[in-house]
Amino acid sequence: MKKILWSLTLFGVILILPVNGVMEFDKMERFTDFNGTNVSQTEKDVNSKAKVTMVGLTLIKNAGLRGAVCLDGSPAGYHFHPGSGSGAKNWLVHVEGGEWCGDIRSCVHSKKTRHGSSKYMEKQIPFTGILSDKASENPDFYNWNRVKVRYCDGGSFMGDNENKDAQLQFRGKRIWTALIVDLLWSGMEYAKQALLSGCSAGGLAAIFRCDEFKNRLLHSTRVKCLSDAGFFVDFADVSGDRSLRNLYTDVIEFQSITTQLPNECLKVYNPTLCFFAQYLIVPIKAPLFILNAAYDSWQIQESLTPKSADPSGSWSDCRSNIAKCNASQIKFFQGFRTRMVKLLGDFTEQRKNGVFLNSCFSHCQTERQETWLSKNSPAIKNKRIAVAVGDWFFERGGAKHIDCAYPCDKTCRNEVVER
Repeated sequence: MKKILWSLTLFGVILILPVNGVMEFDKMERFTDFNGTNVSQTEKDVNSKAKVTMVGLTLIKNAGLRGAVCLDGSPAGYHFHPGSGSGAKNWLVHVEGGEWCGDIRSCVHSKKTRHGSSKYMEKQIPFTGILSDKASENPDFYNWNRVKVRYCDGGSFMGDNENKDAQLQFRGKRIWTALIVDLLWSGMEYAKQALLSGCSAGGLAAIFRCDEFKNRLLHSTRVKCLSDAGFFVDFADVSGDRSLRNLYTDVIEFQSITTQLPNECLKVYNPTLCFFAQYLIVPIKAPLFILNAAYDSWQIQESLTPKSADPSGSWSDCRSNIAKCNASQIKFFQGFRTRMVKLLGDFTEQRKNGVFLNSCFSHCQTERQETWLSKNSPAIKNKRIAVAVGDWFFERGGAKHIDCAYPCDKTCRNEVVER
């Protein structure tokens, strides 16, 4: 497999158009950088009638001594906005999406970006979507203590090793431990309610760390986890190869992650498979909510129809705009959706769990206000994502929402990167 840099969430200028609409844009190149909400946006860029709250970056104290460092050895960081009123003792910890890197070239590239070094991280970012402090935008969590964890380890917070020759640090596990300790000291230890969430590679991290997060808190604390666009499926690409499986193998071997993977999974599967959410979610004891697009745009573009699997370019238009796919291409994607629904079967049978699987061409839907909660945000049977998540967390009603197959859903928003 050619060693390449894979990115996991969308970055750049995002155009929002109905999924069934007509779009014209240049053919997309493979993503080389990304972030679900594009944290580099300024206050005036955020599409909200209310003034957006900008939150400063906090670097982990004594990060070097604690080993809580990014790929380049700089201190890892997070953004924290304190809660108030009825939410003062509740905590939302949200993990940013980021790149996986599985070789020297890709990791060295990452360490020169905000996804591998705090030197390049924004000093302030807007808190929108699930992080918003506006009741109208985020009715259930707006006044909680809200934390956004910056992603800079290249391995979904699972590694604990280094490559001295390339001057690379794989310290995701130590970052996570230091972060949680600091938050506990800041008051999270006595939380009444807590939600661990994450987007993309951060959504996978939320799955990996879910039970550990719960075990760190009081037995009386209501603790749940939410994975947004972290349900990456082990599925053959259009050439029959397993692109994502190959990538995971590289990441696990290069960062020496095997010993950090769940023992329960390793007893049954090999390490590569134990990096896929489908083999991890059922045994998790804490309540877990899976939010995903059935036609996840990152998975379609980067693991199902990568350019390495499409040398003729026959999937070029389709991979950039699902509305331009022909009948056989749509059939292939329907097979992917069917597989995803089936894999969620045993998971959804557990009463404590929740799912929101919409038929959109999208990736990460919690961080952006347009998809989390707005008058035009995606919905399944008139229930929008923020409402569905809130109903599940507070046990106000049904928590299993699976959309009909494309193109039935007219509420979808199509996210397209303009490079």
